[in-house]
Amino acid sequence: MLKKYNCNMKNKKILISGASIAGPTLAYWLHRYGFTVTVVERAPELRLGGQNIDVKGPAKEVALKMGIVEKIRARNTTEVGLRFVDSQNETLAEFPSDSSMSMTQELEILRGDLVKILYEQSSKDVNYIFGDHIVHLKETEDDIGVEFKSGKKEAFSIVISAEGIGSATRDLAFGSRPHYKYLGLHTAYLTIPKKSTDSRWARWYNAPRGIVFMLRPDNYGENRASVTFLAKENEYKDLPEDRQKKVLISHLNGTGWESERLINEIEDSKDFYFERVSQVKAKQWSKGRVVITGDAAWCATPIAGKGTDLAMAGAYVLAGELSKAEDHYEAFKNYEKIMRPYVDKCQKLPPGIPGIVYPESKWGVTLLNKVVKIAGSKPVKYVMNLFSGTEKEDKKDFVLPNYENNFK
Repeated sequence: MLKKYNCNMKNKKILISGASIAGPTLAYWLHRYGFTVTVVERAPELRLGGQNIDVKGPAKEVALKMGIVEKIRARNTTEVGLRFVDSQNETLAEFPSDSSMSMTQELEILRGDLVKILYEQSSKDVNYIFGDHIVHLKETEDDIGVEFKSGKKEAFSIVISAEGIGSATRDLAFGSRPHYKYLGLHTAYLTIPKKSTDSRWARWYNAPRGIVFMLRPDNYGENRASVTFLAKENEYKDLPEDRQKKVLISHLNGTGWESERLINEIEDSKDFYFERVSQVKAKQWSKGRVVITGDAAWCATPIAGKGTDLAMAGAYVLAGELSKAEDHYEAFKNYEKIMRPYVDKCQKLPPGIPGIVYPESKWGVTLLNKVVKIAGSKPVKYVMNLFSGTEKEDKKDFVLPNYENNFK
């Protein structure tokens, strides 16, 4: 049985590992509550790559409380909506950003731009350390000793992993990895130059063999490309990047649309990303003085469309609970009690995913395209708007607690 130590909250010295979205959001709020905060990031600088993400629901509410909504709006990706296209680039259906059926949200931003905004909002009050990471943890009755790769040693009241799905700090603290639920898909991302076929519309194309292409405009005059395809879980495990690129090219060959363009760009890509699509199903989010948040705790995958919602809401709740609790044990328990139902809800995918959206046969693609075309027709859009309203609104599927009384 885990021994319950006093957190000594008067010390209020906290280490966060990870400077993506959850980490800097958490650092901002912990500082507001009077904690002394250090953020350590393994990369030598902020990781500013990544695809489009949306700030909606609880993430938008947290952003409003932080006073950064207009900064996010100013760095909008310029995307005006989503078009489904066929192999000849003919539009099958289009859903503008104000449509209830559109993927494009009011606050659409590149992941790297949001990371930079969150860092700028917290960096004046928080100690950021880049190019280092945790290699050893030793908990005592009064604190938790941390040894870094650089050789530096320091004691903290609490250590928080706000790392990614493969969090090394989480695995070090818990002694093992959580369960990963593989969704039957691999995905690849890269940035490519803009061409005459591109516009401010995102384009979605289905190809046989269970492949989905997406090209989305960004606010830097380029396109963010993604390719997601059906594959066995460990089919391409631990491949070096050059082999990953060859695998992706082999999947793209002969698939039509803009596939040749992508093939030509893959070899020289400087921000290429290739990985399995898996959810994190962690039975516990804390052990002793260590707690996890963000993708390290509950990665929902881009398919769920809730990554930013969960990252920012989870960081806000964890900081708030730490600000009012008598000790870390109570804070971690309340944090999980509040967040666990929302995480479970966000990780639930619609029936038939991924099979329906990633058909393997030409007949399946043809059928899906017909369904999309019907969904994009004026009569269907009209009926959908009767039920959802003509304007897209944030759904209150999670209510943020109020911790304002705990500001320092």
